[in-house]
Amino acid sequence: MDVLKVIFIIFEVVILFNILIFVHELGHFLAARWRGLKVERFAIWFGKPIWSTKIRGVEYALGWIPAGGYVSLPQMATMEAIEGKTDETAEQLPNISAKDKIIVAFAGPLFSFGLALVFAVIVWQVGRPVSEAETTTTIGYVIPDGPAAKADLQPGDKIIEVDNQPITKFGGMGSSVTWHVVRSEGEIVPIVVERDGERLTCQVKPEMEKTKIYQRKGLRQIGIFPRQRAFVADVVKDSPAAVAGLKAGDEVIDVEGAKVFHFAQVGEIVGKQGTNAVTLTVARNGDQFNVVIAPEVPVSPPDLKPLMGITWDGTGKTDLAYPGPIEQVRDSVNAMVSTFGALFSSKSDISAQHLGGAIKIMDVYSRLFAAEQGWRLALWFSVLMNVNLAILNMLPIPVLDGGHITLAIIEGIRRRPVSVRIVQYIQTACAVLLIGFMVYIAFFDVQELPWKREKEQATPVFAPKPANQ
Repeated sequence: MDVLKVIFIIFEVVILFNILIFVHELGHFLAARWRGLKVERFAIWFGKPIWSTKIRGVEYALGWIPAGGYVSLPQMATMEAIEGKTDETAEQLPNISAKDKIIVAFAGPLFSFGLALVFAVIVWQVGRPVSEAETTTTIGYVIPDGPAAKADLQPGDKIIEVDNQPITKFGGMGSSVTWHVVRSEGEIVPIVVERDGERLTCQVKPEMEKTKIYQRKGLRQIGIFPRQRAFVADVVKDSPAAVAGLKAGDEVIDVEGAKVFHFAQVGEIVGKQGTNAVTLTVARNGDQFNVVIAPEVPVSPPDLKPLMGITWDGTGKTDLAYPGPIEQVRDSVNAMVSTFGALFSSKSDISAQHLGGAIKIMDVYSRLFAAEQGWRLALWFSVLMNVNLAILNMLPIPVLDGGHITLAIIEGIRRRPVSVRIVQYIQTACAVLLIGFMVYIAFFDVQELPWKREKEQATPVFAPKPANQ
Protein backbone atom coordinates (compact mmCIF):
# COMPACT_ATOMS: atom_id res chain seq x y z
CA MET A 1 0.00 0.00 0.00
CA ASP A 2 1.19 3.53 -0.78
CA VAL A 3 3.05 5.11 2.18
CA LEU A 4 1.08 8.37 1.96
CA LYS A 5 -2.19 6.43 1.96
CA VAL A 6 -1.08 4.51 5.07
CA ILE A 7 -0.20 7.78 6.82
CA PHE A 8 -3.55 9.28 5.84
CA ILE A 9 -5.43 6.21 7.12
CA ILE A 10 -3.56 6.39 10.44
CA PHE A 11 -4.46 10.08 10.68
CA GLU A 12 -8.14 9.33 10.00
CA VAL A 13 -8.20 6.56 12.61
CA VAL A 14 -6.56 8.67 15.31
CA ILE A 15 -8.90 11.61 14.67
CA LEU A 16 -12.12 9.60 14.61
CA PHE A 17 -11.17 7.40 17.57
CA ASN A 18 -10.32 10.43 19.66
CA ILE A 19 -13.57 12.18 18.72
CA LEU A 20 -15.40 9.30 20.41
CA ILE A 21 -13.32 9.69 23.59
CA PHE A 22 -13.40 13.50 23.56
CA VAL A 23 -17.19 13.78 23.26
CA HIS A 24 -17.76 11.25 26.06
CA GLU A 25 -15.41 13.10 28.41
CA LEU A 26 -16.78 16.45 27.29
CA GLY A 27 -20.15 15.33 28.68
CA HIS A 28 -18.60 14.80 32.10
CA PHE A 29 -16.66 18.06 31.88
CA LEU A 30 -19.62 20.26 30.95
CA ALA A 31 -21.89 18.62 33.54
CA ALA A 32 -19.23 19.10 36.23
CA ARG A 33 -18.90 22.77 35.32
CA TRP A 34 -22.69 23.15 35.33
CA ARG A 35 -23.04 21.56 38.77
CA GLY A 36 -20.11 23.51 40.24
CA LEU A 37 -17.63 20.65 40.77
CA LYS A 38 -13.90 21.16 40.98
CA VAL A 39 -12.27 20.00 37.70
CA GLU A 40 -8.57 19.19 38.09
CA ARG A 41 -7.75 17.72 34.69
CA PHE A 42 -9.35 16.99 31.31
CA ALA A 43 -7.20 14.30 29.66
CA ILE A 44 -7.34 12.31 26.46
CA TRP A 45 -5.49 8.98 26.81
CA PHE A 46 -3.90 7.69 30.00
CA GLY A 47 -0.43 7.84 31.51
CA LYS A 48 2.01 10.65 32.12
CA PRO A 49 1.08 13.63 29.92
CA ILE A 50 3.19 14.15 26.82
CA TRP A 51 1.49 17.54 26.44
CA SER A 52 -0.49 19.68 28.88
CA THR A 53 -1.59 23.24 29.47
CA LYS A 54 -3.54 24.95 32.25
CA ILE A 55 -6.46 27.25 31.52
CA ARG A 56 -8.59 28.82 34.27
CA GLY A 57 -7.48 26.28 36.83
CA VAL A 58 -8.08 23.21 34.63
CA GLU A 59 -5.20 21.16 33.25
CA TYR A 60 -5.82 19.91 29.70
CA ALA A 61 -3.55 16.95 28.88
CA LEU A 62 -2.73 14.29 26.30
CA GLY A 63 -1.41 11.02 27.75
CA TRP A 64 0.87 8.48 26.07
CA ILE A 65 -1.30 5.34 26.46
CA PRO A 66 -3.94 5.43 23.67
CA ALA A 67 -6.66 3.62 25.62
CA GLY A 68 -9.27 6.14 26.73
CA GLY A 69 -9.52 9.40 28.57
CA TYR A 70 -10.86 10.98 31.76
CA VAL A 71 -11.94 14.10 33.58
CA SER A 72 -10.35 14.30 37.05
CA LEU A 73 -13.08 15.19 39.56
CA PRO A 74 -11.82 14.81 43.17
CA GLN A 75 -15.31 15.32 44.61
CA MET A 76 -16.61 12.32 42.69
CA ALA A 77 -13.83 9.87 43.62
CA THR A 78 -10.06 9.98 43.44
CA MET A 79 -8.60 7.44 41.01
CA GLU A 80 -4.87 8.04 41.24
CA ALA A 81 -4.11 4.63 39.70
CA ILE A 82 -5.48 5.90 36.40
CA GLU A 83 -5.61 9.68 36.61
CA GLY A 84 -2.51 10.45 38.66
CA LYS A 85 -2.32 12.64 41.74
CA THR A 86 -4.49 15.71 42.07
CA ASP A 87 -3.74 19.01 43.78
CA GLU A 88 -6.73 18.71 46.11
CA THR A 89 -8.43 15.70 47.68
CA ALA A 90 -12.12 15.10 48.31
CA GLU A 91 -11.60 15.83 52.02
CA GLN A 92 -10.34 19.34 51.20
CA LEU A 93 -13.32 20.17 48.97
CA PRO A 94 -17.00 20.73 49.84
CA ASN A 95 -19.32 17.73 49.56
CA ILE A 96 -21.61 17.52 46.57
CA SER A 97 -25.07 16.00 46.48
CA ALA A 98 -25.82 12.50 45.23
CA LYS A 99 -27.97 14.13 42.55
CA ASP A 100 -24.99 16.10 41.21
CA LYS A 101 -22.84 12.97 41.16
CA ILE A 102 -25.47 11.09 39.16
CA ILE A 103 -25.85 13.98 36.69
CA VAL A 104 -22.11 14.26 36.12
CA ALA A 105 -21.59 10.49 35.79
CA PHE A 106 -24.57 10.05 33.45
CA ALA A 107 -23.50 12.92 31.18
CA GLY A 108 -20.65 10.94 29.58
CA PRO A 109 -22.79 8.02 28.34
CA LEU A 110 -25.51 10.51 27.36
CA PHE A 111 -23.09 12.44 25.15
CA SER A 112 -21.80 9.17 23.62
CA PHE A 113 -25.36 8.14 22.85
CA GLY A 114 -26.02 11.57 21.35
CA LEU A 115 -22.93 11.28 19.16
CA ALA A 116 -24.16 7.86 18.02
CA LEU A 117 -27.38 9.52 16.86
CA VAL A 118 -25.39 12.22 15.03
CA PHE A 119 -23.35 9.59 13.17
CA ALA A 120 -26.53 7.60 12.49
CA VAL A 121 -28.18 10.63 10.87
CA ILE A 122 -25.11 11.16 8.67
CA VAL A 123 -25.13 7.48 7.62
CA TRP A 124 -28.86 7.75 6.92
CA GLN A 125 -28.11 10.58 4.49
CA VAL A 126 -24.91 9.35 2.79
CA GLY A 127 -25.59 5.60 3.02
CA ARG A 128 -23.30 2.73 3.93
CA PRO A 129 -21.93 -0.02 1.67
CA VAL A 130 -23.49 -3.44 2.25
CA SER A 131 -21.97 -6.64 0.94
CA GLU A 132 -23.86 -9.50 -0.64
CA ALA A 133 -23.48 -11.41 2.63
CA GLU A 134 -25.75 -8.80 4.25
CA THR A 135 -28.44 -9.09 1.59
CA THR A 136 -28.76 -12.86 1.18
CA THR A 137 -29.26 -15.99 3.25
CA THR A 138 -28.53 -18.36 0.35
CA ILE A 139 -25.55 -20.70 0.60
CA GLY A 140 -22.99 -20.22 -2.17
CA TYR A 141 -20.34 -22.72 -1.13
CA VAL A 142 -20.07 -25.64 1.29
CA ILE A 143 -16.63 -26.85 2.39
CA PRO A 144 -16.25 -30.52 1.44
CA ASP A 145 -16.36 -32.85 4.46
CA GLY A 146 -17.11 -29.91 6.75
CA PRO A 147 -19.89 -29.88 9.38
CA ALA A 148 -22.43 -28.42 6.93
CA ALA A 149 -21.56 -30.90 4.19
CA LYS A 150 -21.94 -33.80 6.64
CA ALA A 151 -25.39 -32.48 7.55
CA ASP A 152 -26.37 -32.35 3.84
CA LEU A 153 -26.48 -28.55 3.50
CA GLN A 154 -26.00 -27.65 -0.16
CA PRO A 155 -25.16 -24.62 -2.33
CA GLY A 156 -28.41 -22.92 -3.28
CA ASP A 157 -30.13 -23.69 0.03
CA LYS A 158 -31.85 -20.63 1.46
CA ILE A 159 -31.37 -20.53 5.23
CA ILE A 160 -34.53 -19.64 7.17
CA GLU A 161 -33.55 -20.37 10.79
CA VAL A 162 -30.39 -21.13 12.76
CA ASP A 163 -30.72 -22.59 16.26
CA ASN A 164 -34.46 -21.78 16.23
CA GLN A 165 -33.76 -18.11 15.47
CA PRO A 166 -35.06 -16.41 12.29
CA ILE A 167 -32.39 -15.28 9.85
CA THR A 168 -32.38 -12.14 7.67
CA LYS A 169 -28.76 -12.09 6.43
CA PHE A 170 -25.67 -14.25 6.16
CA GLY A 171 -22.94 -12.13 7.74
CA GLY A 172 -22.58 -9.53 10.48
CA MET A 173 -24.15 -9.20 13.92
CA GLY A 174 -27.82 -9.52 14.78
CA SER A 175 -30.07 -11.95 12.95
CA SER A 176 -27.32 -13.42 10.80
CA VAL A 177 -26.24 -16.98 10.01
CA THR A 178 -22.69 -16.34 11.20
CA TRP A 179 -23.66 -14.81 14.55
CA HIS A 180 -26.24 -17.42 15.47
CA VAL A 181 -23.79 -20.23 14.67
CA VAL A 182 -21.14 -18.56 16.84
CA ARG A 183 -23.71 -17.76 19.54
CA SER A 184 -25.25 -21.28 19.59
CA GLU A 185 -24.75 -23.37 22.71
CA GLY A 186 -25.93 -26.92 21.97
CA GLU A 187 -23.70 -29.66 20.57
CA ILE A 188 -26.07 -29.89 17.60
CA VAL A 189 -27.42 -26.77 15.86
CA PRO A 190 -30.67 -27.15 13.88
CA ILE A 191 -30.65 -25.21 10.62
CA VAL A 192 -33.88 -24.81 8.64
CA VAL A 193 -33.42 -24.28 4.90
CA GLU A 194 -35.65 -23.94 1.87
CA ARG A 195 -34.71 -26.23 -1.02
CA ASP A 196 -36.76 -26.73 -4.19
CA GLY A 197 -39.80 -25.17 -2.53
CA GLU A 198 -39.63 -27.39 0.56
CA ARG A 199 -38.43 -26.68 4.08
CA LEU A 200 -35.84 -29.05 5.52
CA THR A 201 -34.17 -29.15 8.93
CA CYS A 202 -30.51 -30.13 8.96
CA GLN A 203 -28.79 -31.06 12.24
CA VAL A 204 -25.29 -29.59 12.15
CA LYS A 205 -22.47 -30.26 14.62
CA PRO A 206 -20.24 -27.15 14.59
CA GLU A 207 -16.45 -27.31 14.75
CA MET A 208 -14.15 -24.90 16.57
CA GLU A 209 -11.95 -22.70 14.43
CA LYS A 210 -8.32 -23.72 14.94
CA THR A 211 -5.98 -21.08 16.37
CA LYS A 212 -2.52 -21.01 17.90
CA ILE A 213 -2.10 -21.23 21.68
CA TYR A 214 -1.21 -17.53 22.03
CA GLN A 215 -4.20 -16.37 19.97
CA ARG A 216 -7.86 -15.97 20.87
CA LYS A 217 -9.68 -19.29 21.09
CA GLY A 218 -11.51 -20.17 17.91
CA LEU A 219 -15.25 -19.78 17.54
CA ARG A 220 -17.86 -22.14 16.15
CA GLN A 221 -18.05 -22.59 12.41
CA ILE A 222 -19.89 -24.98 10.11
CA GLY A 223 -18.08 -24.48 6.80
CA ILE A 224 -20.48 -22.50 4.62
CA PHE A 225 -20.19 -19.24 2.68
CA PRO A 226 -22.86 -16.92 1.25
CA ARG A 227 -23.82 -16.84 -2.38
CA GLN A 228 -21.94 -13.92 -3.90
CA ARG A 229 -20.22 -12.89 -7.09
CA ALA A 230 -16.51 -13.70 -7.45
CA PHE A 231 -14.54 -10.51 -8.14
CA VAL A 232 -10.77 -10.33 -8.52
CA ALA A 233 -9.25 -7.92 -5.99
CA ASP A 234 -5.65 -8.26 -7.17
CA VAL A 235 -3.42 -10.40 -9.36
CA VAL A 236 0.02 -11.51 -8.14
CA LYS A 237 2.95 -10.41 -10.29
CA ASP A 238 4.29 -13.09 -12.66
CA SER A 239 1.47 -15.45 -11.70
CA PRO A 240 -0.43 -17.57 -14.25
CA ALA A 241 -3.42 -15.23 -13.78
CA ALA A 242 -1.24 -12.20 -14.56
CA VAL A 243 0.21 -13.91 -17.66
CA ALA A 244 -3.35 -14.74 -18.80
CA GLY A 245 -4.29 -11.07 -18.54
CA LEU A 246 -6.68 -11.10 -15.57
CA LYS A 247 -7.11 -7.73 -13.84
CA ALA A 248 -8.47 -6.39 -10.58
CA GLY A 249 -12.22 -5.91 -10.91
CA ASP A 250 -12.75 -8.86 -13.25
CA GLU A 251 -15.65 -11.14 -12.33
CA VAL A 252 -15.28 -14.90 -12.75
CA ILE A 253 -18.63 -16.19 -14.03
CA ASP A 254 -17.81 -19.89 -14.28
CA VAL A 255 -14.88 -22.29 -14.14
CA GLU A 256 -14.66 -25.42 -16.25
CA GLY A 257 -18.32 -24.96 -17.21
CA ALA A 258 -19.55 -24.77 -13.60
CA LYS A 259 -21.33 -21.54 -12.60
CA VAL A 260 -19.52 -19.80 -9.75
CA PHE A 261 -21.52 -18.88 -6.61
CA HIS A 262 -18.53 -18.03 -4.39
CA PHE A 263 -14.82 -17.56 -5.06
CA ALA A 264 -13.95 -20.50 -2.76
CA GLN A 265 -15.64 -22.71 -5.34
CA VAL A 266 -13.02 -21.63 -7.89
CA GLY A 267 -10.21 -22.63 -5.53
CA GLU A 268 -11.73 -26.07 -4.99
CA ILE A 269 -12.11 -26.80 -8.72
CA VAL A 270 -8.66 -25.45 -9.57
CA GLY A 271 -7.12 -27.41 -6.69
CA LYS A 272 -8.39 -30.65 -8.18
CA GLN A 273 -6.74 -29.85 -11.53
CA GLY A 274 -3.20 -29.60 -10.18
CA THR A 275 -1.08 -27.95 -12.89
CA ASN A 276 -3.55 -28.78 -15.65
CA ALA A 277 -5.04 -25.80 -17.47
CA VAL A 278 -8.52 -24.61 -16.48
CA THR A 279 -10.94 -22.42 -18.44
CA LEU A 280 -12.52 -19.43 -16.73
CA THR A 281 -15.36 -17.33 -18.12
CA VAL A 282 -14.66 -13.74 -17.14
CA ALA A 283 -16.80 -10.57 -17.25
CA ARG A 284 -15.12 -7.20 -17.71
CA ASN A 285 -16.78 -3.87 -18.56
CA GLY A 286 -19.92 -5.57 -19.86
CA ASP A 287 -18.07 -8.10 -22.04
CA GLN A 288 -17.54 -11.82 -21.41
CA PHE A 289 -14.57 -13.88 -22.58
CA ASN A 290 -12.80 -17.13 -21.78
CA VAL A 291 -9.34 -17.33 -20.23
CA VAL A 292 -7.22 -20.47 -20.04
CA ILE A 293 -4.91 -20.61 -17.02
CA ALA A 294 -2.41 -23.33 -16.04
CA PRO A 295 -1.87 -23.17 -12.23
CA GLU A 296 1.74 -23.03 -11.12
CA VAL A 297 3.60 -23.84 -7.88
CA PRO A 298 5.00 -20.60 -6.39
CA VAL A 299 8.73 -20.40 -5.59
CA SER A 300 7.82 -19.11 -2.09
CA PRO A 301 6.57 -19.59 0.50
CA PRO A 302 7.44 -23.29 0.40
CA ASP A 303 5.02 -26.23 0.36
CA LEU A 304 2.24 -24.46 -1.52
CA LYS A 305 0.02 -26.24 -4.03
CA PRO A 306 -0.34 -25.02 -7.64
CA LEU A 307 -2.07 -21.61 -7.67
CA MET A 308 -3.41 -19.13 -10.23
CA GLY A 309 -2.20 -16.11 -8.25
CA ILE A 310 -5.55 -14.40 -7.62
CA THR A 311 -6.53 -12.42 -4.54
CA TRP A 312 -10.31 -12.37 -4.22
CA ASP A 313 -12.63 -9.58 -3.14
CA GLY A 314 -14.30 -10.99 -0.05
CA THR A 315 -17.41 -8.78 -0.19
CA GLY A 316 -18.71 -9.48 -3.69
CA LYS A 317 -20.95 -6.80 -5.17
CA THR A 318 -21.73 -3.93 -2.79
CA ASP A 319 -24.67 -1.54 -2.75
CA LEU A 320 -25.53 1.48 -0.65
CA ALA A 321 -28.15 1.09 2.07
CA TYR A 322 -29.79 3.99 3.93
CA PRO A 323 -30.86 2.66 7.35
CA GLY A 324 -32.75 5.10 9.57
CA PRO A 325 -31.06 6.52 12.70
CA ILE A 326 -33.36 4.68 15.11
CA GLU A 327 -32.81 1.41 13.23
CA GLN A 328 -29.02 1.80 13.47
CA VAL A 329 -29.06 2.60 17.19
CA ARG A 330 -31.54 -0.22 17.88
CA ASP A 331 -29.37 -2.72 16.01
CA SER A 332 -26.31 -1.54 17.95
CA VAL A 333 -28.10 -1.95 21.29
CA ASN A 334 -29.36 -5.39 20.28
CA ALA A 335 -25.82 -6.40 19.27
CA MET A 336 -24.53 -5.34 22.68
CA VAL A 337 -27.30 -7.17 24.53
CA SER A 338 -26.70 -10.32 22.48
CA THR A 339 -22.96 -10.14 23.14
CA PHE A 340 -23.49 -9.77 26.89
CA GLY A 341 -25.88 -12.71 26.80
CA ALA A 342 -23.22 -14.85 25.16
CA LEU A 343 -20.49 -13.68 27.55
CA PHE A 344 -22.47 -14.53 30.66
CA SER A 345 -23.81 -17.86 29.40
CA SER A 346 -22.01 -20.86 30.85
CA LYS A 347 -22.74 -22.86 27.67
CA SER A 348 -21.39 -20.28 25.22
CA ASP A 349 -17.94 -20.52 23.62
CA ILE A 350 -17.69 -16.72 23.63
CA SER A 351 -15.58 -15.39 26.51
CA ALA A 352 -13.96 -12.16 27.71
CA GLN A 353 -10.90 -12.77 25.55
CA HIS A 354 -13.06 -12.33 22.44
CA LEU A 355 -13.70 -8.69 23.37
CA GLY A 356 -11.63 -6.04 21.64
CA GLY A 357 -9.85 -3.11 23.26
CA ALA A 358 -8.53 0.18 21.96
CA ILE A 359 -5.96 -1.56 19.73
CA LYS A 360 -8.61 -3.73 18.12
CA ILE A 361 -10.96 -0.80 17.60
CA MET A 362 -8.26 1.24 15.87
CA ASP A 363 -7.30 -1.82 13.79
CA VAL A 364 -10.91 -2.19 12.63
CA TYR A 365 -11.08 1.51 11.79
CA SER A 366 -7.85 1.24 9.77
CA ARG A 367 -9.25 -1.68 7.74
CA LEU A 368 -12.51 0.15 7.15
CA PHE A 369 -10.77 3.30 5.94
CA ALA A 370 -8.55 1.19 3.65
CA ALA A 371 -11.62 -0.31 1.97
CA GLU A 372 -13.49 1.22 -0.95
CA GLN A 373 -15.90 3.86 0.41
CA GLY A 374 -14.27 3.18 3.78
CA TRP A 375 -15.27 6.53 5.24
CA ARG A 376 -18.92 5.48 4.97
CA LEU A 377 -18.17 2.21 6.74
CA ALA A 378 -16.23 4.05 9.45
CA LEU A 379 -19.16 6.40 10.11
CA TRP A 380 -21.52 3.42 10.40
CA PHE A 381 -19.08 1.60 12.72
CA SER A 382 -18.89 4.74 14.88
CA VAL A 383 -22.61 4.39 15.66
CA LEU A 384 -21.92 0.95 17.17
CA MET A 385 -18.83 2.18 18.99
CA ASN A 386 -20.61 5.10 20.65
CA VAL A 387 -23.54 2.92 21.72
CA ASN A 388 -20.96 0.42 22.99
CA LEU A 389 -19.16 3.16 24.94
CA ALA A 390 -22.41 4.42 26.46
CA ILE A 391 -23.66 0.98 27.56
CA LEU A 392 -20.32 -0.32 28.88
CA ASN A 393 -19.79 2.81 30.96
CA MET A 394 -23.22 2.39 32.53
CA LEU A 395 -22.26 -0.97 34.03
CA PRO A 396 -22.35 -0.74 37.87
CA ILE A 397 -18.60 -1.31 38.21
CA PRO A 398 -16.39 1.04 40.26
CA VAL A 399 -14.22 3.35 38.07
CA LEU A 400 -16.93 3.26 35.38
CA ASP A 401 -19.74 5.83 35.20
CA GLY A 402 -22.26 3.21 36.29
CA GLY A 403 -20.16 2.60 39.41
CA HIS A 404 -20.29 6.29 40.30
CA ILE A 405 -24.04 6.29 39.82
CA THR A 406 -24.43 3.18 41.98
CA LEU A 407 -22.39 4.74 44.81
CA ALA A 408 -24.40 7.96 44.51
CA ILE A 409 -27.67 6.02 44.76
CA ILE A 410 -26.35 4.24 47.87
CA GLU A 411 -25.38 7.63 49.27
CA GLY A 412 -28.87 8.98 48.57
CA ILE A 413 -30.50 6.01 50.33
CA ARG A 414 -28.19 6.23 53.37
CA ARG A 415 -28.44 10.03 53.38
CA ARG A 416 -24.72 10.31 53.97
CA PRO A 417 -21.68 9.82 51.71
CA VAL A 418 -19.87 6.53 51.56
CA SER A 419 -16.52 6.79 53.35
CA VAL A 420 -14.05 8.53 51.07
CA ARG A 421 -11.26 6.19 52.18
CA ILE A 422 -13.36 3.08 51.41
CA VAL A 423 -14.33 4.47 48.01
CA GLN A 424 -10.67 5.19 47.23
CA TYR A 425 -9.65 1.63 48.14
CA ILE A 426 -12.44 0.18 45.97
CA GLN A 427 -11.68 2.51 43.07
CA THR A 428 -7.94 1.78 43.19
CA ALA A 429 -8.48 -1.98 43.35
CA CYS A 430 -10.92 -1.91 40.46
CA ALA A 431 -8.63 0.40 38.48
CA VAL A 432 -5.77 -2.09 38.83
CA LEU A 433 -8.09 -4.93 37.71
CA LEU A 434 -9.32 -2.84 34.78
CA ILE A 435 -5.78 -2.02 33.65
CA GLY A 436 -4.86 -5.70 33.96
CA PHE A 437 -7.87 -6.67 31.85
CA MET A 438 -6.96 -4.05 29.23
CA VAL A 439 -3.43 -5.48 29.02
CA TYR A 440 -4.89 -9.01 28.73
CA ILE A 441 -7.15 -7.95 25.84
CA ALA A 442 -4.35 -5.94 24.22
CA PHE A 443 -2.18 -9.10 24.12
CA PHE A 444 -4.74 -10.80 21.88
CA ASP A 445 -5.42 -7.63 19.89
CA VAL A 446 -1.75 -7.35 18.95
CA GLN A 447 -1.81 -10.88 17.46
CA GLU A 448 -4.33 -9.67 14.88
CA LEU A 449 -2.59 -6.48 13.76
CA PRO A 450 -1.84 -6.00 10.03
CA TRP A 451 1.84 -6.99 10.12
CA LYS A 452 0.96 -10.20 11.99
CA ARG A 453 -1.74 -11.03 9.44
CA GLU A 454 0.59 -10.29 6.52
CA LYS A 455 3.34 -12.46 8.00
CA GLU A 456 0.97 -15.41 8.49
CA GLN A 457 -0.70 -14.90 5.09
CA ALA A 458 2.33 -14.21 2.93
CA THR A 459 1.67 -13.38 -0.71
CA PRO A 460 2.97 -16.16 -2.99
CA VAL A 461 5.93 -15.34 -5.21
CA PHE A 462 6.08 -16.79 -8.72
CA ALA A 463 9.10 -17.30 -10.94
CA PRO A 464 9.78 -14.22 -13.13
CA LYS A 465 8.40 -14.46 -16.65
CA PRO A 466 9.98 -13.19 -19.86
CA ALA A 467 8.85 -9.67 -20.75
CA ASN A 468 7.07 -10.84 -23.90
CA GLN A 469 5.17 -13.72 -22.21
